[in-house]
Amino acid sequence: MPRGDRRLPPAFVKRIAAADLLLHAGDFVTVEVLRELESIGPQLIGVHGNVDTAELRRLLPAERLVAVEEARIAMVHDAGPAPQRLERMRARFGDRAGALVFGHSHLPLRERAEDGFQIFNPGSPTERRRAPSHTMGLARVEGSTVEFELIKAT
Repeated sequence: MPRGDRRLPPAFVKRIAAADLLLHAGDFVTVEVLRELESIGPQLIGVHGNVDTAELRRLLPAERLVAVEEARIAMVHDAGPAPQRLERMRARFGDRAGALVFGHSHLPLRERAEDGFQIFNPGSPTERRRAPSHTMGLARVEGSTVEFELIKAT
């Protein structure tokens, strides 16, 4: 967001403000962006990304585990190369979480293993790169079940 006049689309701000929790998978870039997102309303839980400042790296961990109801969601910025990503992340986090939220590529992705473990990249509302549109994710948690939905900017 800090480069140029990038701003969250107003519809995304409205969704974030109505959420119970905001997960961010890194690349805030500056502490000011972190603070701006925190000011929208719900508690923000994040990990630092590869382009984040040293100050953000001190404030935010490289990975974390989030408990929502009985669900456990792992978070990391870079989940590695696409080939075998689901299998690698399941091996890394599957004993602690039923899902992983990650970023880095800024390309939306949702994959689920046969046992139910899933990985989700919500893309980016401000830096779409090769994605066809700006996106964010919505997670619905019921008990230990997490369902992800990709939301496109309108």
